[in-house]
Amino acid sequence: QVQLVESGGGLVQTGGSLRLSCAASGRTFSSYAMGWFRQAPGKERDFVAGISWSGASTGYADSVKGRFTISRDNAKNTVYLQMNSLKPEDTAVYYCAAGNGRFFLPARAGYEYWGQGTQVTVSS
Repeated sequence: QVQLVESGGGLVQTGGSLRLSCAASGRTFSSYAMGWFRQAPGKERDFVAGISWSGASTGYADSVKGRFTISRDNAKNTVYLQMNSLKPEDTAVYYCAAGNGRFFLPARAGYEYWGQGTQVTVSS
């Protein structure tokens, strides 16, 4: 069993930055990939970024490449999402997810546990 708690969401102006954090407890954190997803009102929950168990490999949705950076600190059982150059279309609830293997997948099926979500709102 894994519990995930996101933090760091809030309101920011277009072009601003936020850093989301996800604190994990339960199973061995360093053995599994982690990911970030987001869901806007009326939309599906979509992949944003993923990171392998060691942090050596990362991947991003095309819509956030060059603007967002995922990282992890296994000693702190925490994964981060640094979001820069934010746009109104980034507005969504952001969810942290723990994978079911060492390597991330850009799909919900690759993740077994989910946090409660944190709201990110980008004003135009």
